[in-house]
This record gives sequence, structure tokens and C-alpha cells, in this order.
Amino acid sequence: MASMYPPMSPTTSRKKALVVTDPPKFDLESYIANYKGRTRLERLYLIGITSTFLGVEALKMLIKEAKQGKDVTIYMDGWAAMSRIAPNEPEAVRDDQWIDATNKSNAAEAASLEAQLKGYKNNLIKESIRMGNEDLGKHYEATGQLALAFEAYSRMRQDISMPRHVIDVSKHIIEVSIERKEYIAVLSNVQKMRGTVLGPDDEKVIKPFCHAAEGIAQMHAGQYAAAAQTFLQTPPGMGLTYNTIVSPNDIAVYGGLCALATIDRNKLQKTVLENSDFRTYLEMEPHIRRAIQAFVGSKYSACLEILESYKSDYLLDIHLQKHVDELYTRVRSKSIVQYFIPFSCVTFETLHKNFAPPGKNIEKELAEMIKCGELDARIDLVAKTLISTPKANRQEIQQEALKTAKQVEREARQHLLRMNIIASDMEVKSHREGGRRGMGGGMAGELFGGN
Repeated sequence: MASMYPPMSPTTSRKKALVVTDPPKFDLESYIANYKGRTRLERLYLIGITSTFLGVEALKMLIKEAKQGKDVTIYMDGWAAMSRIAPNEPEAVRDDQWIDATNKSNAAEAASLEAQLKGYKNNLIKESIRMGNEDLGKHYEATGQLALAFEAYSRMRQDISMPRHVIDVSKHIIEVSIERKEYIAVLSNVQKMRGTVLGPDDEKVIKPFCHAAEGIAQMHAGQYAAAAQTFLQTPPGMGLTYNTIVSPNDIAVYGGLCALATIDRNKLQKTVLENSDFRTYLEMEPHIRRAIQAFVGSKYSACLEILESYKSDYLLDIHLQKHVDELYTRVRSKSIVQYFIPFSCVTFETLHKNFAPPGKNIEKELAEMIKCGELDARIDLVAKTLISTPKANRQEIQQEALKTAKQVEREARQHLLRMNIIASDMEVKSHREGGRRGMGGGMAGELFGGN
């Protein structure tokens, strides 16, 4: 996997992006058809600046779709990337006429919506005020002014009158917050949606959205174990209902990778492969199922090979890109630990052949695992081997057990003797009183440490 950081144009404020030179396994048109709204444009932009194989095609699609909408900013980002990557393409010529016309149209529409909202407020019509803020929020979201969209959607809460309105407000805020990468707001609004009393039909529709949004927020927070459980519990039947943020295929990939990275091998079969709800999603990404089956079946190198073959796809995913290396490292570490259990010594050559990522050496990763306490072993740099930490041998354990048994027996005999002396009504005194009783007291003192 070749990667580098290309120079960025000063016209864009976007962060530097990793460049992926390997071709992905998906077809761009089929892939992007799973999404709509802003996430579709953001995904095209990420692919455009990241993939040398699909970059130009993705940017062309982005520029074309952006000009069909209202977002001048995303168009400018796409144009800047195209002029840098493929300056001879027709799309690399900036359409200033469209930019000016769209900016004027956006400003006029915003002013009109603001005026309507002001009229609703003067007339104190709560339902109209709520809908006016919603229309304004949708306009700002469509034009890429996400902070203003967030504010407009948030103002809707002041005028809600039924549970369905709570759902609508929270859904809008969640979508904008995911676009703004403000995941605390995502989690808080998911809880508000879950706390709203709805009918069975509405509940069935809302639950997949809540699980998807919460799982994405947890994954971005690095809470991979929690994200795995959330994705695995996503009810089936999402379809493309919520493709403004995620597709069913994403649920399978995100949930499968987080599960592989965090769930014990002996629990993966039941919690993932035998999970009837998650199976619906897993069937859409059979390679994830095969990777999990390989791990459960102790075929660790096969599992890692499957994941590695799809790494270029995951590096082009808007939510997964920043987490691919960490998730893969965790899966590889778990694989090494499980593989090493039956052995007392394994050569670096064997470990490198089975577990090393392409172009990297396994020694540094092994040292880090030992340092963090993940792997109970030591490294022999001379012999180039990984050696299990010596445990107490069988003979030492038996000797310790016999010693303990003798001590217990001695204490038991002493307690029995004391009980017999007391039962016989014998009086035990110290040496100072002399006589036979004094001798008895000496024996008792030796046995019991005093009276």
C-alpha cells in the first residue's frame, strides 16, 4: 500500500489527505448510488483527493452534482482538487458565472425564508415557526452553511407540540452534527430520540437510525467495543431509508471490523455469526463474514489476508479511514496472542510470514505488545525468537501444595489438643507457679503461644 501526502492548494482549507495508489474493489457508480445528500458529495470528494485510481472520475461526478445543487463551497473544493490533480480536464476550469448566480440565489432565498420566519414569530404561530426554522435549516444545510443549519434546527425545539416533532428535530441535528464531526451532539440527540414515546411502527423505523448514528459516534471516539455492540444490535430492515448518513453495507463493515478488533474469539461465533439481526447486514459484505469465520476457525493469516485485500476500500470510506490502521493492528495483535498460546517458542520468520503487514517488520509490534501487557512473552534477539514467559513448573507447585497441607494439619492438631484439655477441665498455668502444673503450662505455651 503506497501512500504519501501531496501538496495542497492554498484555495482550500481541507486537511491533507492520505493518497491510496491501489485500486479499490468497488465500482464507483454502484458504490455512490447507496448514498444521497451531503454525505454523497463528501464521499466523492474524499475519494477524489485520496484515490489515484478513481480520483479524477470521483471529482468529475462531484463537480457535476455540486452544480446541480446550491453548495458553492463543495464545488470550489472539488474544482481546486481537480485543477491540482488533472488541470487539463474541462472540469478544472472554474465556472465563475455559476458561482456568482448561485451565491445571489442562495442569499435571496435565505432572506426570503428569514422574512417568512419573522412574520410567523410576529403572529405567534408555533407550528409555522417550527416549520419556518426547519425550512431555513434545510436551506443552510443545502448551501453548506452547517453551523447556521445547526442553529436553525436547534430553534425548532422551542415550538414542538408532539413526539414526532422531537424525532424530526433530533434527526436533523444528528445528520448535521455527523457532517460537522461533532459526535457528542450526535450521542445526546440519539438519547433524546430513544427517550421519546412512539408507536410500534415508528419505533421500528427509528431504531436502525439511532443504532447507526450512535455506532458512528462511538467509533469516531475510539470506543470500538461499544461501537461493535451498537452495530451488532442494529435491527434489520434499514434499507436505504437513512442513506443520508450510512448504508446497510456500512453497518456490516463497521460492525464486523469493530467486533473482530474487540470481541473474544470464543464469543464471535455467537455474537456475530449467529446474530440473526446482524446477519441481514453481513450477507451484503460476505468477505467480512469470511474474515470472522477464519478468525473463529484459528485461520488467522487467512483472516488478515482478507482484511488486507480490502484495505484500499476502507481507506476511501469517510468514517473508516482514520480508524483502519488501529482496527487492523488490534485484529493482528489478537491473532498473534491466540496463535502463540500453544507454543513455548516461535521464530520471527514464522510470525513475520503469518502476521506482518505488507512492507513492515513484526519485531517492533511484538515489542510494543509485550510492553503493553498484551503478550506474555519475551524476545530473544540473538535467536530471533519469541519465547513464552516461564511459569512455575509442576514439581514446584506440588511441593508448595504439600507444604501448605502440612501446615494446615499441624494447626488442626493444635486446636484439637487445646479443645481436649479444656474438655478435661485441666487448668494450665505459667512457669512462675512451679510444680507439675507449671510444666503443663510450658507445654501448652509451646503449643498455643500462651494461655
